[in-house]
Amino acid sequence: SGNYYDQGEIRKKELEQSCLLLGIHASDVTVIDHRDLPDNPAVEWDTQLLAAFVLKHIEANNINLVVTFDAGGVSGHANHISLYTALRYIFILFLCVGCRVLVLESVSIFRKYISILDVLISYLLPSDALFILTEEETEQAKRAMRCHHSQLLWFRHIYMLFSRYMVINSLRLL
Repeated sequence: SGNYYDQGEIRKKELEQSCLLLGIHASDVTVIDHRDLPDNPAVEWDTQLLAAFVLKHIEANNINLVVTFDAGGVSGHANHISLYTALRYIFILFLCVGCRVLVLESVSIFRKYISILDVLISYLLPSDALFILTEEETEQAKRAMRCHHSQLLWFRHIYMLFSRYMVINSLRLL
């Protein structure tokens, strides 16, 4: 639930506000609050437990595309890496038919913070999907991030200004 700083309820509301701004209704947002899946950047989640939650959600909602982090978790966040590991587990063991997984590629710290200047590098490197946001889409993403008041620490403001992920996202199929 995003309770790392005992702000779980606040962060749930912020997530709903952010999703609403992006056109995702609150009824389509599922927050898993499980004691064995704590919000903590240093804790790796149990693969089988997380996989069970994710697989149940995929099947219950007839999901045909999942977008997640890659093995680097973009920022090295253990919870993000756990999502990737759980999805690999699901798709290797259960061979989910009719559902594909795209993973967001982690890039070096240099590339991460050169914003739009990374477009040529991203274009030249192999990927299965490359998304380059328009100025309007980038502004919408920034507005959505600003909904997360409790998480807007100084470094996230720098992230919004300079991160290529606010403009460019390269993904590959799992």
